[in-house]
Amino acid sequence: MNRNSFSQDEIEAFRPAEKIGLIVSIDPSGLPHITLITTIMAANPTQITLGEFCKGKSKEYIQKNPNIAFLIMTLDKKMWRGNAKWTHLKREGPEYEIYNDIPMFRYNTYFGINTVHYLDLIQTSGRESLPMSHIVRASLLTRMAKSGAGTGKRKRILKPFAEALFNKMDSLKFIAYVGEGGFPVIVPVVQCQAADSTRLAFSPGAYKEEILHIPTGTQVAVFAITMGMEDVLIRGMYSGIQRFRGVSLGIIDIGWVYNSMPPCHGQIYPEVALKPVVNF
Repeated sequence: MNRNSFSQDEIEAFRPAEKIGLIVSIDPSGLPHITLITTIMAANPTQITLGEFCKGKSKEYIQKNPNIAFLIMTLDKKMWRGNAKWTHLKREGPEYEIYNDIPMFRYNTYFGINTVHYLDLIQTSGRESLPMSHIVRASLLTRMAKSGAGTGKRKRILKPFAEALFNKMDSLKFIAYVGEGGFPVIVPVVQCQAADSTRLAFSPGAYKEEILHIPTGTQVAVFAITMGMEDVLIRGMYSGIQRFRGVSLGIIDIGWVYNSMPPCHGQIYPEVALKPVVNF
């Protein structure tokens, strides 16, 4: 049941830096963008903060379109999802001090938190647990049938590293799209795997009801991450549920790949031409 505030226990659960925090923003073209931001916290029952220590696309996007979705997963695999709206940023104040007192940033030689972003909570689903039995079954079905969903295209889109990351059974995957009302929606698709380097596939056996709400023909983003914090982001066209080798699979044809890992964020596919450095 959706709520519009966090409990004190939830506020405490979000404090540790050791967690997965995902922000879904909307880029200037109206497409979803997923970013790992482990500094997400709740400043109070109705306000979220993000601590910025490096400049990525998401901080730029949320200032132009303030509507976001978030997902927080703690180390015990407890998860919260919801929506919020960016309101302002500050480079001083109590939240700024709290962030820079965290050992990860206080004792880091190279960077600390330089900016705090504030967002008003719109709604949250409350605490969830991953339905592991459904995920395992969906992952096995995906692995069994995904080769039938391959495109056969020789031109590689995903690099071997990214393709292998998607195919790791213990990596976490999440799909996002822009829903009705202009807010993004994020759904776990841990069972998602690479059919080949140009297409992703997943059984809808876990989170089926939410997956069936994704409009066929819409642009979606999929973020894959390991517990070692290796990650990759793709965007592509969602072609709906199709059958391959007797198994129903959701299909995403990849059109864009982005490296969101520091220190060098950037687009991987389509390839961007190298430009000489002329200003030093």
